[in-house]
Amino acid sequence: MALQDCIELKFRLADGTDIGPSKYSPATTVATLKEKIIAEWPKDKENGPKTVHDVKLINAGKILENNMTLVESRLPVGELPGGVITMHVVLRPPMPDKNNDKLRKDSTKKTGCSCSIL
Repeated sequence: MALQDCIELKFRLADGTDIGPSKYSPATTVATLKEKIIAEWPKDKENGPKTVHDVKLINAGKILENNMTLVESRLPVGELPGGVITMHVVLRPPMPDKNNDKLRKDSTKKTGCSCSIL
């Protein structure tokens, strides 16, 4: 594959920092991009993604599906000769663990106020 056929992407995090830019083959899947984001997630940031299901990639207002390739995602490749495409990274909030959630509810019941107004 020729270098000019590659698509140059960078990933913008919620705080405005970027991962990349890097060049990718048009046949690269969105899941592969998400794996690269997880691998390159800044170490100084808390609550980084653990799996590809924790990450959503958004390009031109469209959430990209994991099984789609860059070509299938209809990126505006021809419109940006030599340009970098910025994709936005959104993290799915962590799902509460049912056991921890139950413990948290029980502890709030025990620490409630016991004041009486006369």
